[in-house]
Amino acid sequence: MDNWKKLRTASATLDIGGAIWHLKGQPDMFRNIALVASLTRQHVSVMAPQSGWQGTFTPDAVRIESLEGHATEERRAPRDFYHGHAQDTSWDRLHALYFTGYALWTYLTIPFLYTYPGFHTEELPEWEENGEVWRRLKVTFPDTIASHTREQISYFGDDGLLRRHDYTVDVMGGAPGANYASDYREVNGVMLPTTRRVFAYDEARRKVGEPLLVSIDFRTIEFGAA
Repeated sequence: MDNWKKLRTASATLDIGGAIWHLKGQPDMFRNIALVASLTRQHVSVMAPQSGWQGTFTPDAVRIESLEGHATEERRAPRDFYHGHAQDTSWDRLHALYFTGYALWTYLTIPFLYTYPGFHTEELPEWEENGEVWRRLKVTFPDTIASHTREQISYFGDDGLLRRHDYTVDVMGGAPGANYASDYREVNGVMLPTTRRVFAYDEARRKVGEPLLVSIDFRTIEFGAA
């Protein structure tokens, strides 16, 4: 925690894919992107040179413009624009950016995020998967943080590293997601997963292996200190 508190920003290049983007009508929007995220407040800037756009996410607004700063699209109170949505409801680019912005911010800050003001945690019974026993932490998010849903569960291995992260996705009508974290890399003294794979899970919380809903692959990442 002492080390984490010295950090202020995260910069990364990455690719995001998976079946969900085809369902949403945005199959290649987040291929070969770069981002800069604040670690102390929900703010993410994204640049997609391959697709010719750049954008910003905050919980209160999302904005997309061309790389030259033209043809601006903006949406205030973006979460209000998912009313009645299901997992297969088509999205426009602002829908996709809001979802991706809050998701990436959450993934970059877990588990340190759980110590921020307003979060509540409760340890759950252990879980066996992949030949390991994982400790589980139920986390209740405050209303001030945009995320998939208020109650989420994180699974940790004997080494203290996140293995899996479960949630339902409010902006997709409550679709379940089991987010597996792997390929850890030490970045500025922080162990960070560079690969994430998201699947559905059944009523017993067992992973549904097909289809792969979301893939996230970080190519480069670094933290900036104060």
